[in-house]
Amino acid sequence: MAHPKNPNKREKPSESSGKSETPGFAARKIAADILGNVVHKRRPLDAELDLVSGHSGFRELLYNDRALVRAILGVCLRHRGEISEIIERLLDRSIPEKTGRVLDILHVGIGQMLYMEIPDRAAVSLAVECASSDRRARPYKGLVNGVLRRLGRETEQATSDLDSAVLNTPEWMLESWSGSFGLDTAKEVAIAHQSEAALDLTIKDGTSEAWAEKLGGVVVGAGSVRLAKKGAVDKLDGFEEGAWWVQDAAASLPAKLLGDVKGKRVADLCAAPGGKTAQLAAAGADVTAVDISKGRLKRLSENLARLQLSADVVTNDLRAWEPEEPFDAILLDAPCSATGTIRRHPDVPWLKQAYDVETLSVIQAQLLRRVMGWLKPGGVLVYCTCSLEKAEGEDQIAGLLAESQELELVPVVADEIGGLSASITSEGYLRTLPCHPVTKDGSQKGLDGFFAARLRRI
Repeated sequence: MAHPKNPNKREKPSESSGKSETPGFAARKIAADILGNVVHKRRPLDAELDLVSGHSGFRELLYNDRALVRAILGVCLRHRGEISEIIERLLDRSIPEKTGRVLDILHVGIGQMLYMEIPDRAAVSLAVECASSDRRARPYKGLVNGVLRRLGRETEQATSDLDSAVLNTPEWMLESWSGSFGLDTAKEVAIAHQSEAALDLTIKDGTSEAWAEKLGGVVVGAGSVRLAKKGAVDKLDGFEEGAWWVQDAAASLPAKLLGDVKGKRVADLCAAPGGKTAQLAAAGADVTAVDISKGRLKRLSENLARLQLSADVVTNDLRAWEPEEPFDAILLDAPCSATGTIRRHPDVPWLKQAYDVETLSVIQAQLLRRVMGWLKPGGVLVYCTCSLEKAEGEDQIAGLLAESQELELVPVVADEIGGLSASITSEGYLRTLPCHPVTKDGSQKGLDGFFAARLRRI
């Protein structure tokens, strides 16, 4: 079968045998299990794939089969809307099975057939075997076989005229982005989400050009190194000695807005997993890192130890905690809907709802008004979120400035962020979009969606 032209098509990872006699069966079965847990039970994908506490079947797989499961889940979530539409086109009537198990198996099969370099016959055969092995799906194994075989015969008809940007994005999200950025840009953002995020590194001592050459990458953003190939991060040069850490080029920008922090007392609030803490510590700041999650702070401390950096790490809720003395600068990376990270977290569109934004917006407003009092006069506060929703970014700052005479906006300028002028709004905010250029000349694109505003206490 000729596959539809797709720029996101991935090479098939090599497989190892699972518990079934059929090679690759276990990986497909577990992929369908996890897909169901994410889309029906709203369990975060990262939690399901955690090698300590995640899906027990996934943890038991060998490395190559785990890679295959990750690849299948990636395409099934990134193209979920398209696959759902294709299934509707191929079915004469809806499937009465209530748990969604049959649909999960079909999504896994179609994801392989259309978006991965896996032969149709293997995808169909293993999907039928998955249905046969599941008591809920067993009565529909003939339907699974018929739908997938029909797709193989009628690929062009089944996949024609699919508006991937609209189909793969929940309606409320696309409406929100269209209202904020215009429909054309909203669709560009949605299309960017269909590609997996690049691997970006922040270099501890700032020698980005040297490390880019050493690791076969390029310098992007405001000094990040983007690698051409992905692999085991802990096997790369510089990992053991703590020369760098993984951090999206956009995520590295908010800390830079604090300017020269050497010798200053700086708070990194909602700090885990610690990329910004590491930036501030490497720049010579006396950092206090606060987060509510003990588990995530453990990871932060481990990262700091590898990087040979230090910070005062505090486990507490910002709504209850009080600093002993005011700070010269504060970085508040507020809890948010994370809609700017869909390229690396493709489950976000199927986990988040509009009411999540409303709930989080209340928390963000509370935190902003609380922490502004922890600044010294003349001190700088940078507020940021990895969200594409204006309610979690621009609206928060506009509301704060309208009611407070203690703060003034300090606009962002392009030189501070590697010349990425497209990511500066007319108000002077930082607003990166997944479709924005990540180099000054525009030769490369792809960033997490971030909002940041810089405020000074008068």
